[in-house]
Amino acid sequence: METGSVFPQPLEPLGQQPPGSGAGKAAEDDGGGGKGSVDGDATSANPYAGLVSSLRAAWLSGKTRPVEYRVAQLEALGRFLDEKKEDILEATASDMGKPPFEAEFSEILLCKNELHETLNNLSDWMKDERVDRNLVRGKARERMGGRTHLPGRDGWDVGMETLVQRSTPDTVGVPQVTQLDSAFIRKDPYGVVLIIAPWNYPIHLLLVPLIGAIAAGNCVVSKPSEVAKNTERLVAEMLTCYLDNDCFAVVTAGVQETTRLLENKFDYIFYTGSPSVGKIVMAAAAKHLTPVTLELGGKNPCYVSDTCDVQNVARRVAWGRFFNAGQTCIAPDYVLCSVEMQEKLLPALRKAITDFYGPNPQESPDFGRIVGDKHFQRVQTLLHSGRVVIGGQTDEEERYIAPTVLVDLQPSDPIMQEEIFGPILPIVIVANMDEAIDFINSRERPLVVYAFSSDDKVVNQVLERTSSGGFCGNDTLMHVTLTSLPFGGIGISILDSGSEDSTISNELPNAHTFLYTNS
Repeated sequence: METGSVFPQPLEPLGQQPPGSGAGKAAEDDGGGGKGSVDGDATSANPYAGLVSSLRAAWLSGKTRPVEYRVAQLEALGRFLDEKKEDILEATASDMGKPPFEAEFSEILLCKNELHETLNNLSDWMKDERVDRNLVRGKARERMGGRTHLPGRDGWDVGMETLVQRSTPDTVGVPQVTQLDSAFIRKDPYGVVLIIAPWNYPIHLLLVPLIGAIAAGNCVVSKPSEVAKNTERLVAEMLTCYLDNDCFAVVTAGVQETTRLLENKFDYIFYTGSPSVGKIVMAAAAKHLTPVTLELGGKNPCYVSDTCDVQNVARRVAWGRFFNAGQTCIAPDYVLCSVEMQEKLLPALRKAITDFYGPNPQESPDFGRIVGDKHFQRVQTLLHSGRVVIGGQTDEEERYIAPTVLVDLQPSDPIMQEEIFGPILPIVIVANMDEAIDFINSRERPLVVYAFSSDDKVVNQVLERTSSGGFCGNDTLMHVTLTSLPFGGIGISILDSGSEDSTISNELPNAHTFLYTNS
């Protein structure tokens, strides 16, 4: 994901954060007194050492462990979303022209879905998981005083000899006594967690991991993206009014301050952003052997077979590609199809874009803008790849790039070398499904693969013969709306994956999530 590739300077100097943000609290608590040595910071002068130390003390006190506490904090997050809804819509509109529907759907509704799923299942997730016990038979090694010694044991447990058979040495099986033991798996919180959020979905991609961290009983440092300045300010000023500041803090920081923040020892780090910054985060975590989840995005292919409902495909691909002005890590990044399908798809895409955004998308209240000047210039440069057949208009002052479709592309073109993260849809010609699958497999494994076909066998072939974090058949984006599916990746797209259930269970498996929609 391109979102974290640039870190501008912080909005405000450290020590001058908004009231209640938690960021200024670090300097007050630390005072250069050396508390940071407990938390593994590089020097005693680390400005965040005191904050991390105080959060760790709160976690060690056990305050976050009771289910009642976790529920209260999660319900407070729900109130934040309800009571600050208009502020969220206004902030995201100011930052990147996010349309009200898109903001309410992606930033508020999806977070509420995660909250409801978590609150409805939290008690069950917290229960110990009882596991089977068995009798494992081994050979006795020697007899001493009429007692048979079990392999691998230094001594005798109380009551063990009542189950040990008195037999000749080395010839008879000896049952171990796990049948009388209590064996279970307990889901323990990690401790103090750091969440670094991106700018493209600045509320959703901050709160969803925060929901999981709270549900699991952790203390949390949240760092919203400084690129989305208005949303960052809203989170720093308002979110801390709803959560327990002894256990949850918000830090506003640019690249230098974030680097100092990462010097501290956290028990888990959840980062969403670019691969280049992800490597920095992972290197910092490695110094303390801290586990991480890195959600990094990638180029998501979309195969369109010759047998499909072209109008349906065009509407669903256009919606997924141009939602949030293309600044979505799971958006279809490029289309793979035959020459014949391209000829059918282009007029259908043109119609879909007009239906969604009118004859002039720049005047549409439903189409967003690129988040910043540097991001605009990067995406604008990608328009020089191939040939523009739809859109292509730009307005640097508004950071507007029209919904655009490119053809006549080569795999070596610049737009095919990086995640686009803008409202541009390249179409790459392939002869058939096999060639499309070979093209997908020749590149880094993506966050999601999309496939459209009226033939279930074609969709299943693409699913079976490719590897990705998620898979969506005959639709785009919708798999991420299901709280029942984990959000996973593989390779450079994501390191580890999680949903609230897997977060609380301390299990982050690579999950190949699948959603199939009837064409």
